[in-house]
Amino acid sequence: MARAAPSYTCSSCGASHKKWQGRCDGCGAWNTLVEEAPLSAGPKSLGAKGRTIPLTDLATEEAPPSRAASGMDELDRVLGGGLVPASAILVGGDPGIGKSTLLLQATAAFAGRGLKCLYISGEEASAQVRMRAQRLGLAQAPVGLGAETALRDILTTLDAERPDLVIIDSIQTMWLDTVESAPGSVAQVRAAAHELVTFAKRRGVSVILVGHVTKEGQIAGPRVVEHMVDTVLYFEGERGHQFRILRAVKNRFGPADEIGVFEMTGDGLAQVSNPSALFLSDRETATPGSAVFAGIEGTRPVLTEIQALVAPSPLGTPRRTVVGIDSGRLSTILAVLEARCGIPFAGLDVFVNVAGGMRVSEPAADLAVAGALLSAREDVAIPPDMVLFGEISLSGALRPVGQTENRLKEASKLGFSQATLPSRSKLGQSEGMRLRQMADLTAFVGEMFGAG
Repeated sequence: MARAAPSYTCSSCGASHKKWQGRCDGCGAWNTLVEEAPLSAGPKSLGAKGRTIPLTDLATEEAPPSRAASGMDELDRVLGGGLVPASAILVGGDPGIGKSTLLLQATAAFAGRGLKCLYISGEEASAQVRMRAQRLGLAQAPVGLGAETALRDILTTLDAERPDLVIIDSIQTMWLDTVESAPGSVAQVRAAAHELVTFAKRRGVSVILVGHVTKEGQIAGPRVVEHMVDTVLYFEGERGHQFRILRAVKNRFGPADEIGVFEMTGDGLAQVSNPSALFLSDRETATPGSAVFAGIEGTRPVLTEIQALVAPSPLGTPRRTVVGIDSGRLSTILAVLEARCGIPFAGLDVFVNVAGGMRVSEPAADLAVAGALLSAREDVAIPPDMVLFGEISLSGALRPVGQTENRLKEASKLGFSQATLPSRSKLGQSEGMRLRQMADLTAFVGEMFGAG
């Protein structure tokens, strides 16, 4: 029998190649192809039949999955209401951002609610994890602790202990002796994740996997791992800020794009129940270049401050520096302001920042960004009690966005008394706020800054 030819898989995008080459044809990355051992051919007898799969119709009613709450409201919110039995969760984040701290606190919280929990560390010794637990005040938590990287031994232990929840920190350190690759390789990560997810479904154990991230911020390893699990969470934050955001980018048991906000303290991660107040600075005095955006993160309304600075540029090509929003979106807004409103930014350096280390991705922030830019350029402050939201089209029209009522309700709760929004927005109760509805960007510029 001829020996099966090896294949080469890209560690960045997971594309398969028949032979090694320097550049991946799928994603264009260099030096990312890793050799994988061929799969066994398996039985080829056409006479061997499998079992018949039981089928049901779409009208079959099943009870919703039960959930175990941890008592950490921010974590439970991101999970969709609590931990679902037999679920597989992947948590990624930058090194040192606090993933292990968060999961150790979560494990102790679940254990305090009566769940049998195990924490398996492949990166630290048991003594190091105990030191962290003592610093967090969790030394007396009923959590089983182990330090191992051999997946066969880990699965044997889990089969004997039958826990309700197990933490694997991290999936990149696990190795399976049936796979002829080094730990952390594409083949090992994929095989280890498959074994753990299969074990979770078969035994009814919830498994949380910690994943490393690449320099682009994506979870390292093949993307198929993200497809295997039920929930993918990213733990985000800037090292210069004490705030951390846990964001759900995939959740089979709840809404995606939900966020939980934490504050890193000397005693661990503290929950932030009112993130809007956290991301807003002192609003008592009007400041040019500042606008408050009423946004939606998952199901939660969050108010953030968008700051802009516009200054004459000594360079031939002005700088465009942006933190917290997409740079392409900023370029589009600047082009619309110049082409549709006749307001040039040529020869001007533009700096845009979202305060507090928050990242804003929804198009509804366009109007707030434009307001901050115009406020900085004209040196005219936007009223400190005003929020803005709305999407800007390439024609300069303002497009309505969803959940207008929730945005206004959150703004009113924090003391804002007026809002600027697109004219065709669906309005319910305005919470006693003064609403300025604009049809296009030209009308907004004329009313707010006396130009157009």
